[in-house]
Amino acid sequence: MTASLPDLPPYEPQRILDAAFPEKIRLVCRTWAAQIAPNSLAVMAMYWAKYILLFVGGWAFWVSFGKDYPGLSSFGDWAFTPAAFQRAIVWALAYESLGFGCSSGPMNARFNPPLGGFLYWFRPGTTKLSLVRRWPLLGGIKRTWFDVALYTALQISLFRVLVSPEVTRELLLLPLVLIPLIGLADKTIFLAARSEHYWVVLVVLTFAFGNGPEPENLVWVAGAKVVWCSIWFWAATSKLNHLFPSVIMVMMNNGPFFPRWWKRRLFTNYPDDLRPSNFAGMMAHFGTATEFMMPALLIYSAHTGNAILTIAALLIMTIFHGYIGINNPAGMPIEWNILMIFGGWFLFGGYPEISVFAIGTKPLLVAFLAFCLVLIPAYGNLFPKHVSFLLAMRYYAGNWAYNIWLFKKPTDDGPGAAEKLHKLKCSSGSMREQLAPLLPDEQTLDLALDMMLASRFMHMQGKPLLEALPLAVDDIHDYEWWEGEVLAGQVLGWNFGDGHLNNENLLNVIQAQCEFEEGELRVVMVESLPLFGRKMHWRIVDAATGILEEGDTDLVGMRFETPYPAGEYAEALLRGRRGARDSSAAPAV
Repeated sequence: MTASLPDLPPYEPQRILDAAFPEKIRLVCRTWAAQIAPNSLAVMAMYWAKYILLFVGGWAFWVSFGKDYPGLSSFGDWAFTPAAFQRAIVWALAYESLGFGCSSGPMNARFNPPLGGFLYWFRPGTTKLSLVRRWPLLGGIKRTWFDVALYTALQISLFRVLVSPEVTRELLLLPLVLIPLIGLADKTIFLAARSEHYWVVLVVLTFAFGNGPEPENLVWVAGAKVVWCSIWFWAATSKLNHLFPSVIMVMMNNGPFFPRWWKRRLFTNYPDDLRPSNFAGMMAHFGTATEFMMPALLIYSAHTGNAILTIAALLIMTIFHGYIGINNPAGMPIEWNILMIFGGWFLFGGYPEISVFAIGTKPLLVAFLAFCLVLIPAYGNLFPKHVSFLLAMRYYAGNWAYNIWLFKKPTDDGPGAAEKLHKLKCSSGSMREQLAPLLPDEQTLDLALDMMLASRFMHMQGKPLLEALPLAVDDIHDYEWWEGEVLAGQVLGWNFGDGHLNNENLLNVIQAQCEFEEGELRVVMVESLPLFGRKMHWRIVDAATGILEEGDTDLVGMRFETPYPAGEYAEALLRGRRGARDSSAAPAV
């Protein structure tokens, strides 16, 4: 880099495209840090139209099928009734399991078509991740007509509930059984339905139809309150790490409503030091404390009968989830935040007298909730490699498993390794193939793809790549960089932060169909940080030969490193796998 070149964005596009890989990352990180309005008004309008018209409007439409419906204009008479809450849960299950939710749209690398979901899951021959791969009917690596029939039955059963005059236990039983059954055949659909939340509440709702006195019939309200409180508690617990300040930094810098001077305060020293500032850390700690406080206040206010405290806690909860929504969080799970707000007001505002401890009258419900809301999240936080971050309720903590897929680029002798993915049956092309018709030229397309690097490296969880990448390939410039998230969206039809969907399990399934040769595809797999741990485990896998290297990165020690490769990390990355392994100057692993 010559002295005559400006060292602040906006940079000339060709400068970024021609830069050596460590320098490229530095330039895109600075460019990302300088942004003010990262998403166009058209994109944001599309998303909010989806939330309001399709999600909220759809819910209001389904409620109108209920008996004794007073009419849309009588909002206060129907919106906070048990029937409205029950239909909200069933509609959320249908909405997410169809693919309309948190894995749709351009902010999730979906441009054409803007969603996956049912476009894959109604289609035999698409790739699936079965938990019982060797079993008949439910097993295998490709979707069969039996899988499609199960998925179709699920959707019919959910919409049957939505159009019925009354929600009954009998109507709920079929989707209640089908969701975990489909989860055995393809865990992608189970996760996409946000089963750790909505399916658990669906089970709770089956306790709403007893024949006993009114308080006993309302034990389902107590059970749903336990679900809401557990989500807040575990989400807050998962943020007790050094990773969350970088999440706040990234989320607020993506937010459309903050001025330039406010965004500059998110960084230690813009543009030279792009680590999270003390201000970002303070915001992170405040958010964590707020999330712990919400369930504590709501449980205490219900116990004491303090209506003012209940309202105050619900207002705090509304501001909390609303603040997340307006900041364009990664994955855009705004529908989920909307339902958390609605459920909070319905459960704790509508039934303040029902204690969470009322579930004690139903031992089976207590056992079920203890397993789903205590044992699984506790184990998933302590041993994250075994449990999806969704089931462990480690929401938006910046502590997710992730994978970087490196495909050999095209050469004069033949096409790139990624071309072999065309052997798979998919409903969408690669991100490059989706973007190409939308952008004016190849330079703009290449720049848009390079800018994706910023999100990975600006999050602190990207730091293990500084140690792992030099050991992955001989020359990083010979490979295309694919986020495992984007690949999972293309191959499986859904992606939402769960690195376990695009690790060895997916690699093995793809390899069985595409048959990559040695060196054509390398994957850097980084596991999330255990609760109260300080090291993230990583491994490098070749599609044809298996594990090449593995190690552990001390995240606490890496706090002081820049987000992008610099110094010895940049030198090791430029030397490549062979040089990094042989040189004593390479970073210790």
